[in-house]
Amino acid sequence: MRLTAALDLAMITADMARELAIAQKVCIRPLLRRVEDRQTGTEDLVAIPCGSTRENVCPSCAHKARLLRMQQCAEGWHRTQEPDLSTRANADPPERQELDDDGEQESDRRTRSTLRRQDAPDLPRVPTEDRTVGRVFTTPDGREYRPSMFVTLTLGSYGSVTSTGAPRDPGSYDYRRAALDALHFPKLVDRFWQNLRRSAGYKVQYFAAVEPQRRLAPHLHAAIRGAIPRATLRQVVKATYLQLWWPPFDTPVYVDRLPVWDGHDYVDPATGETLPSWQQALDQLDTDPDATPAHLLRFGRQVDMAGIIAPSPDADRAVRYLTKYLTKAISDAHTPDGDPADPAYLRHVDRLHVELRFLPCTPTCANWLRYGIQPANAGPGLQPGHCDSPAHDRDNLGLGGRRVLVSRQWSGKTLTQHKADRATVVREALLSAGIIAPDTERMAADVTLPDGTPRFVWTDTNPDQATYARVLLASIAERHRWRAQYETAKAAAAVDNSFGNPARAP
Repeated sequence: MRLTAALDLAMITADMARELAIAQKVCIRPLLRRVEDRQTGTEDLVAIPCGSTRENVCPSCAHKARLLRMQQCAEGWHRTQEPDLSTRANADPPERQELDDDGEQESDRRTRSTLRRQDAPDLPRVPTEDRTVGRVFTTPDGREYRPSMFVTLTLGSYGSVTSTGAPRDPGSYDYRRAALDALHFPKLVDRFWQNLRRSAGYKVQYFAAVEPQRRLAPHLHAAIRGAIPRATLRQVVKATYLQLWWPPFDTPVYVDRLPVWDGHDYVDPATGETLPSWQQALDQLDTDPDATPAHLLRFGRQVDMAGIIAPSPDADRAVRYLTKYLTKAISDAHTPDGDPADPAYLRHVDRLHVELRFLPCTPTCANWLRYGIQPANAGPGLQPGHCDSPAHDRDNLGLGGRRVLVSRQWSGKTLTQHKADRATVVREALLSAGIIAPDTERMAADVTLPDGTPRFVWTDTNPDQATYARVLLASIAERHRWRAQYETAKAAAAVDNSFGNPARAP
């Protein structure tokens, strides 16, 4: 029985349609647009997938996003040839700028000693080869292989925790350091790649995912192309650190009363005295001979390293594991689905969120007002505890930036190009079986009539629950039809290949 014939639309509620859409991997939060075809005079209601990468927002779109990241990871991991960057989009964002030894970007660097800390080991320095692919190794029997690596880096301990991740003694748990480490973990990761490239002897390329451990501290899973001696990796991890040279923010100055905006600056509400600007606070820090970093960030002692050779089941498992938590919010990554979470663990989440709410995340963070300093580029309306950075949100717990970090020469493609590749594979399979694939440009806004005016006019619409359910069911039926066509095309291609290959013919 066809799926559409089995559904009685009059009995399907919006909630039922939503559950069915999740089961069929169809977007549950589509953007609905009404499209008028000015050539035929007809109208269509079009559902555009929301594209969310979070499972708690849209499981279907998040699942597709994870599959796309898995493809991107696998395609660049064990390359044998250098990627061709000439096909990359010009608008593709570059990698983060490298940091100097004080954790500042080179363009923002202030006059300060760049001598390495005395308690940090030196980095190994070797000549760097102009390559990104790994070395080829030959066994005594003449076989060649090109291994790569799977590496996990963690942060140090903030206090003993239970098996659920909750602190055994919340009163002694170092929430401040845990929060600051989470806020600035991406900078430490950037420093690690910078140091590793100086020490590995080639232009190390990586696909990395930032994920929360059960105790909610961020850690890094990374697929690294090529093999690096384990002793070198351990030495680089131990030698990598981040010094945050910011004005002190240990003691709040404004808690019950807040600075006010006088039209030009933030001033003390009682005295009217202007708060020091960000640049003035840094100038004072530079002239203080006893100044110390506001925060020092290092990796923990636990470093996991594994050699990976592809194709192999180990490589496939590593790709799945690396992308396992990408679709989950940081705070929900280790909470059981459908079961009540441990109350102590929920209190741990709440306590860490409270700490993160009032700590400054960047020089422009509104929380600097709490410590008597005007943020960089300050303007009206700033209020401590209400910084608009997602790093302060309970869902993110300090990790408000990108969860996936990919080097520019990983696969030679942008994520958009990887997505187009997946669509091309499906389209070519359908065409080879004589099935006409849907025209992706059939309602494009740049399609015009003979007089040059747009043929299709798109307008917003605000559907009711019945329309929402009907659109979801139509999307489910369409996906079901496309899936059946694709399976038919793959079966036809398999039959053709078997007849073309005598070894596989029945």
